[in-house]
Amino acid sequence: MQNSLAQISSAVWRGMVDFITPPRCLSCRVEVSEPASLCIGCWPLLRQIDNPVCAVMGTPFAYDQGEGAVSAAGLANPPAWDRARAAVAFDEASRVLVHGLKYHDMQEAGLLMARLMARAGRVLLAEADLIVPVPLHRLRLWQRRFNQSGYLAQRLGRPCRNDILTRIKATRPQVGLDSAERRRNLHGAFRVEAAGQALITGRKILLVDDVLTTGSTASACAKVLKQAGAAHVDVLTFALVLEPARFHI
Repeated sequence: MQNSLAQISSAVWRGMVDFITPPRCLSCRVEVSEPASLCIGCWPLLRQIDNPVCAVMGTPFAYDQGEGAVSAAGLANPPAWDRARAAVAFDEASRVLVHGLKYHDMQEAGLLMARLMARAGRVLLAEADLIVPVPLHRLRLWQRRFNQSGYLAQRLGRPCRNDILTRIKATRPQVGLDSAERRRNLHGAFRVEAAGQALITGRKILLVDDVLTTGSTASACAKVLKQAGAAHVDVLTFALVLEPARFHI
């Protein structure tokens, strides 16, 4: 009975809020029927990534190459993680959502991003023992006020810990750096806290971030997690940069 009353109260409150301030498209800001959503004009602009994809990199294939197929990039430069999946390709349409959450505190953008990530990563989520977000250095966290990766990770419906993996080096921003520069920039940047090692030893960890660009950050995190005892590390992001040389997030 108490739960029913709480649900009714929540629905009434949501209705009042929507009446006073109608929900708007997260991209173009026209009125929409549901909060944390896109309008019918902006929704098709998101390039969702569906199977078939590379088993390791998560990049889409033009045709089905069979279960477990790995792309040329995944074979040439194997990452430290085991599998990666992303909800959408990073482009002008998805950039609006990523920047809205990361730089403008648009938490409704994060809600939509997390829903799409849950769909794209349903297999990884089902198999994960624990979700760990890519951390921010404390100085960057103070500047931004919250970690967008942690926000997404906490809304994926699985056990999540944001105190296991920490960023101990205040690296320069990755924007504008090539793959080799990114790897050098991230050397020694992450650490698994001693208190968290027992929680990941022998377990399947799902590493969560907003965007996968060259994979340098995710690989650095996965390497540290595996060195600390994780048996398996997968990566789930909202967006995947298909041509890293062209885009700056």
